[in-house]
Amino acid sequence: MTALVDISRTLAENVDALQFALPVSHVYNPLIYARQPHEEYLRRYGDKKKEIILLGMNPGPFGMTQTGIPFGDVVMVRDWLSINTPVARPANEHHKRPIEGFDCRRREVSGSRLWGWAKEYWKTPEQFFARFFVLNYCPLVFMEESGKNLTPDRLAVSERQQLFSYCDSALRQTIELLAPRYAIGIGDFAMKRLQAVLPDSTITIASILHPSPANPQANRGWGEQVNAKLTELDIL
Repeated sequence: MTALVDISRTLAENVDALQFALPVSHVYNPLIYARQPHEEYLRRYGDKKKEIILLGMNPGPFGMTQTGIPFGDVVMVRDWLSINTPVARPANEHHKRPIEGFDCRRREVSGSRLWGWAKEYWKTPEQFFARFFVLNYCPLVFMEESGKNLTPDRLAVSERQQLFSYCDSALRQTIELLAPRYAIGIGDFAMKRLQAVLPDSTITIASILHPSPANPQANRGWGEQVNAKLTELDIL
């Protein structure tokens, strides 16, 4: 068991005990029901120190929610990362948001963009993960009664405080373990959490555009914009 797996299991247990009030009606924890693919990802690709950490917010409905992998679009995880293992189901499953695991036919656009960019530039996972590691800040998925996604930044203040304390601790331990030179938020929320966790660090903290199709700017050559930012940071 790698140290990353230890961190993940502690985080999974801590956040799973939390309670959330309406409008949150359902909470999924893929670190538990999708533990097998998630921990395979950690063991296979997180076994060494990294130069660059890329940090997302929390699981997307057709990405990590289904596969347990950050930005885990099924096709990219199965065909490029070569991970395809059984996924269980959450105890309180929303009828509009079923967990189908690797049988899910919906694409996660954010994930297909991020891993597609990595594949195009680095060709193989081994070359990409020699320098990079991708993770999410918060492992939980929040839904309203309608099935609508609710992001962690929209939770009640008291709920955010306890959740963020656990997520901050896991992020801090992960960064100490992987010892990156750069910690890059995928979107502003993730960058702000990095700044909160690493207030006096010598690690370079920055952000790149989130690949979500809900972000109009991301629909205009997301990969090219990321390459330009990473070139500016002297990473590429």
